[in-house]
Amino acid sequence: MATHRRLLLLLFPLTLLASCAAPAQPGATPATDDDSPTPTAAKTTEVSGSHPRAVISHDGGLSTVDLATGDTISTIPTEGLVRLNDSGDGRHVMVTEGDAFRVFDGGLQAESHGDHSHYYASEPAFTDVSYTAAKPGHAVAHGDHTALFGDGDGSIQIIESDAIAEAGAPVEKLAADAPHHGVAVRLGDGSVLHTQGTTEARTTVQVRAADKVIAETTNCPSTHGEATAKPSSGGDVAVIGCANGAVVYRGGAFHKVAIEGNYGRSGTLAGSPTSTIVLADYKVDESAEHEHPTQVALIDTTDASLRLVDLGASYWFRSLARGPHGEALVLTTDGAVQVIDPDKGTVTASVAAIGAWQENEDWHAPGPILKVSGERAYVTDAAADELVVIDLHDLEVVERHALGVTPFEIAIVTGQPDQPHEH
Repeated sequence: MATHRRLLLLLFPLTLLASCAAPAQPGATPATDDDSPTPTAAKTTEVSGSHPRAVISHDGGLSTVDLATGDTISTIPTEGLVRLNDSGDGRHVMVTEGDAFRVFDGGLQAESHGDHSHYYASEPAFTDVSYTAAKPGHAVAHGDHTALFGDGDGSIQIIESDAIAEAGAPVEKLAADAPHHGVAVRLGDGSVLHTQGTTEARTTVQVRAADKVIAETTNCPSTHGEATAKPSSGGDVAVIGCANGAVVYRGGAFHKVAIEGNYGRSGTLAGSPTSTIVLADYKVDESAEHEHPTQVALIDTTDASLRLVDLGASYWFRSLARGPHGEALVLTTDGAVQVIDPDKGTVTASVAAIGAWQENEDWHAPGPILKVSGERAYVTDAAADELVVIDLHDLEVVERHALGVTPFEIAIVTGQPDQPHEH
């Protein structure tokens, strides 16, 4: 069904695009396959292959970059602090601007036709679709659905990822008991995992189905961050960060991750569909205003256990990612991307990516970011205004693209959702 819905979305008329069609990407030639479908809008051009694109927010604008050439395809003016989240369909980006999640079209789409695919390119543009939410916060794509959380009103909106850019797409709506900086995840059985709290305190995580609470924990102070993992048996597995050890939702119940002492805070987590282990940051100094940790946590969701890995250098909340085979990746302040075997808990490689850097005291200031799509890792260098591309198979830098702007946040679009790679 997911494939069917994705095909319907890709064929949906692109009348929402606000600007003219882009020419074929560099090096691309029009396809001539006899069963090639007729593009549904003149603003879209069929091309022989698709280069991934990076959507980058920066002071005063939103730029889209061709990751094969480093060329900036377009820059669209924006105002204020613009944050980016993946939409879940591989094509669109959720842009938090003002009191709405706005849907931005990265201009790439791919259609699978059995033994071959067709690729289309168009000019990146904001669509006419947006989802109103007071202080829009996290957007989480999991399975076939994307959940949007409004920090200012506690609203939760859930949309099929393949329909995220469709005007009038069905939206499942529910709400937390009170506004707070929260998160929601739509699970595969239709239930919704989400946080509960207030603007002063957050301690509770619930799973709800049809307005009924089917699982709950109140032992998660300072709830922040979520990730899903490969289930060891049936059902979804999710992890939520807390100040006294994370909690794992598995088998219809919450399981507390044991830590040494009373304080071990995780707030940024990265999961993988090919691994039962979740990567998380780990802070141990409760009195520190700005702690700079040098250890990361590997949370085994099968038994709610934790293993710490020392990296020899610190990192920040935009430093964590997962590779295509479940490897844990961390961008440290020495400028390297550390590669960790999550099963063994050891650093297996280190790739020099950018110059040494320091974490900003104000998280709103631009700093380096690590993102992964397919077999490539992308590192933004806010000091040099560059985008560094790493081949995760050969573990080497393959491109350095000059951006001409200082990147704040980044999202990668390929035209189709990332597919997990099995070991």
